[in-house]
Amino acid sequence: MRFLLRTALFLLPLSACNSDQVEHLSNTKELAIEAENWQVKRIMPKDLLRATRWAGDSLTRTAERELRQVLAAKLAEGGVAAALPYCRPAALPTTDSLAKVLHASLSWVSARPRSPRNRAALSAANLNHTDTTHRVARPSTEEFTYQRPVVLSDALCLRCHGEVGKDIPAADYALIQKQYPQDQATGYRLGQSMGVWRASLKRQGVAEFYTMKTRKVMKKRKPLF
Repeated sequence: MRFLLRTALFLLPLSACNSDQVEHLSNTKELAIEAENWQVKRIMPKDLLRATRWAGDSLTRTAERELRQVLAAKLAEGGVAAALPYCRPAALPTTDSLAKVLHASLSWVSARPRSPRNRAALSAANLNHTDTTHRVARPSTEEFTYQRPVVLSDALCLRCHGEVGKDIPAADYALIQKQYPQDQATGYRLGQSMGVWRASLKRQGVAEFYTMKTRKVMKKRKPLF
């Protein structure tokens, strides 16, 4: 009797682990990817410079896209008078929000600026519209810099930056000069460089952007039926 009781107690756990009764996880691949994403990874200096390029591209492209959208709406709404106050891409909402996420500051400088505060001495390469060089650097442990040319690629911009009397009516140019008495940002043609984008980014923002960009994304499974 005791023998039969011990045998029954021994077989009880085995029956509880019957393969037909084990619930198998169906998303083990997704769990493995998510676990890898949350592992602490060592980011090398070259990785941070690569991330600075990615972050700078993202920030300046966002600025250009938002600026085009805002200026198109304002020009349609009230012409150059309505658009002038908004030709400050770094202050536009979406661009400003992204800059805060990246711990970055963005500026647009030129040898021929609309406002003196945006004046900068630029090299011949910066003024050459064929130069598409992206420059990234690390001046200090916690700071990274990014630079690339600003090219007049949209005819919309000629309304304020083209040739006076041809692209810019005299009345509109009078409005520009009233707000910017020292304006030099006219006479441009499509395809010309108007200056450079410059961004300064903190290490924290660059590192977070690198982690986000290199994080593995799970592909959606196709339905079986």
